[in-house]
Amino acid sequence: MYDDVSFYTFMPSAAPQEDRQSTPKHKRRQSLLKQPNEDPQANERTLDVIGEAITDTRHNAAPPKATLTRRAQSYSDFHDAAKAVLDTEHSPGREKGNGEYQSIKDDLEFMNWYDDLENDLLDASHEQYTDHLNQLDLYSSHLDSLLSDTTNTLDLLTSLSDSFKSVEAQTTTFQKQCEGLTQEQKRLTQLADEITQNLKYYSFLEPVTRRLNAPGAGSLVRSQEFSSMLARLDECLEYMAAHPKHREASTYRARYRLLMTRGLTLIRVNFVNGLKDISSDVMKRIAERQLNDTTMSALLYAKFRVGATELKEVAQEIRKRSIRAPGAEAGAESEYVGLMNELYANYSAIRGKLIIPWITKKIRDVAAAPSTSKELVPFARNSISYMKEMCSYEYDLWREWFEGEDGLYDFLESACEPLYDELRPRIIHENEILKLCELCTLLQTRYMHDQDDEEPLAANELDFSVLIQPALEDAQTRLVFRTQAILRDEIERYKPKPDVLDYPACNRKVSLSGTKNQRSATSGRKASNAEPTTPLPKTPMIVEGGDSLDGQWGFDTQAAFQGWYPTLKKAIWLLSRIYRLVNSTVFDDLAHQIVHQTTLSLHHASTLIATNRTPADGHLFLIKHLLILKQQIVAFDIEYVVTPDINIDFSGVTNTFYELRERGGFFDPRNLWKRMGGNLLPKVVENMLDAKVELDGRLRGVITDFTTASADRITNPINETTTAKKGFDPLKAVNHVKASAEKEVPLLRKKLDEYLDDRRTKETLVSAVQDLVMQRYEAFYEGQMREKSGEAGSRRASKKGKGREDEVWDVDMFEEWAGGVFLVGKVLGREEDEDDGFSDGGSGTASF
Repeated sequence: MYDDVSFYTFMPSAAPQEDRQSTPKHKRRQSLLKQPNEDPQANERTLDVIGEAITDTRHNAAPPKATLTRRAQSYSDFHDAAKAVLDTEHSPGREKGNGEYQSIKDDLEFMNWYDDLENDLLDASHEQYTDHLNQLDLYSSHLDSLLSDTTNTLDLLTSLSDSFKSVEAQTTTFQKQCEGLTQEQKRLTQLADEITQNLKYYSFLEPVTRRLNAPGAGSLVRSQEFSSMLARLDECLEYMAAHPKHREASTYRARYRLLMTRGLTLIRVNFVNGLKDISSDVMKRIAERQLNDTTMSALLYAKFRVGATELKEVAQEIRKRSIRAPGAEAGAESEYVGLMNELYANYSAIRGKLIIPWITKKIRDVAAAPSTSKELVPFARNSISYMKEMCSYEYDLWREWFEGEDGLYDFLESACEPLYDELRPRIIHENEILKLCELCTLLQTRYMHDQDDEEPLAANELDFSVLIQPALEDAQTRLVFRTQAILRDEIERYKPKPDVLDYPACNRKVSLSGTKNQRSATSGRKASNAEPTTPLPKTPMIVEGGDSLDGQWGFDTQAAFQGWYPTLKKAIWLLSRIYRLVNSTVFDDLAHQIVHQTTLSLHHASTLIATNRTPADGHLFLIKHLLILKQQIVAFDIEYVVTPDINIDFSGVTNTFYELRERGGFFDPRNLWKRMGGNLLPKVVENMLDAKVELDGRLRGVITDFTTASADRITNPINETTTAKKGFDPLKAVNHVKASAEKEVPLLRKKLDEYLDDRRTKETLVSAVQDLVMQRYEAFYEGQMREKSGEAGSRRASKKGKGREDEVWDVDMFEEWAGGVFLVGKVLGREEDEDDGFSDGGSGTASF
């Protein structure tokens, strides 16, 4: 063990203490377990060090640093030391107690001395361990005391923790109790405040009752205190309405409503008294002397503007309580709207007494003027302009007295009564439709607000159209009545004279007059290729104004209308006059009636012409005028809605009574009851009427009749009746057809030229006749081929070129020949064909 190098590494150095202290290395802190041998007062210093360590431990919560103590020297070292001592200068001997040495005489003494020395050395070598053991005992006792103190301290801390927990629990309980008391205090405070707040709505009843029922309560109306009192009443009423379950809430609410009515009634009385005072002052001044217009205007308006602001604020108290609540029902009215209407009525009555006589006088002056006494439109223009100016003045004055326009237009309508009284009789007695149209145009363009206008009226701008609307309705009603009268007298009941039905002579007159008027304007083309010069309009025409038809259409209207039947001329004139002057629904209904009656009139005229002349003249007359009518009504934007024409049929009733009388039992109730489910009751018959459909249907029908009649004259030799006869010669019949076509086609074109001016229309009709002729020839040829189908040599091969004269031509050959006869689109020359869009074969026809 002693040979282990590691054992000696932990031994202290043999160098002296001074050398160790002189080393420049840092000196470690001395361990508490180390006890120096050279210090005789080791125990005291140890205790001090332990005390310091305890103090440091209390200050430093960390354990002390560990150190290594010196080991005791071994016995071999001791032997060497002893030997060295013996070799010293001292002789062998025993040391006395006083420091002197005793000489050793024999071996026994030496052994004793040696034993004593060995014991001393042993004791000296064990002294360090003994001291260390003592230190360990001291440390152990000290640590035991520390453990005991720590245990006591922990016990004390435990008791303190328990005390703290108890205190915390008590504090929490106390805090909860305090919070509960605080909440209770807040609840009681809030309850007291609510009681105080609620009581003020009940306690306000007595003082406000005394104030409003006091003898001089009316003098407080214009004060700020009165407005505050009404506001408090509103709050009380709202509170009672919001808390209906409170005791006596309904009673207090009823009493507050009575007080509110009392307060607003005082305002009404004060307002009316103020108006009457101003009115009486003005009327007194007017009665004293004659005033001119300037003085009268200043008196009527300047005097009323003086107290208007103050009374407007007073009236506003009633108005803001008369407005219907947002959550009220649609038809419900506010409780105090009647009081506000009384203010409007009193103001209107007082102002009406002042201005209506003046307005009546001015209107009568306008009516008595020479320029307006007999003329409707000048009178309406001057009187309405004056009324518009007066209404503007009254509108501005009303806005100074009241907020809003409730009741305003009722007052202005009453002010306009003198105008209506003068204008309405003139409108009713006016028979000239042109003047009625001019009046409607004047009212619509100058005084009516356009509904389609993107810019609405300003908030504080007078809407005069509301006031002039009755006059416009009167004029429109009279205009509709006169239109219906003209429709009945001049279209429906029109009786044509012989010269009016002299067609086509009338067309020739128009053509001759048109040729004379336009001869200077013709180009270098040949006269034979020029179209007829009747200046028929190719676009719809609308009369915008004027008292006659001349000068309003952009061309010579007399020349244009010379070829028109009088009822057609009158119908277009009527439509152009009332267009946009009456309501669109009324105009559509009138337009349907006008177009329907005009169509019937034209059909009747065509029947008369066909009787006096030829059927072709009647057909072409009707085609021409129906085309013109259809072309003209496009410009009027007529809404063609199918409207029922309702009639009541009583024929079943009369038949039933006749039957009962013949059979007997006329007075037997059982027979009557048996017939009740049959024909005893009258029937409602609805005839659906649409003028456009009727017009198109009649036009298609007359075109069909015309083309059929023209084709019949050409194809009579090959019709079914002729071919069914015995001895029928097909070749001869075909030759007759060709001869008839060569004869009738020029006559057909000549007849079309006498009635129609449009090249497309004429070529379309010729093409229709050609198609019908081809259809009949094709049917004839197919019938002939079926009859000869069993014969040898029969053939139906198509071929071009010139056909044989001794055989029946096939369809293709006949079609090629017919194209050269009818010349659809080729009569006027190539240049005209290119302009009109015609080509070979008759393509490019116009549609009806």
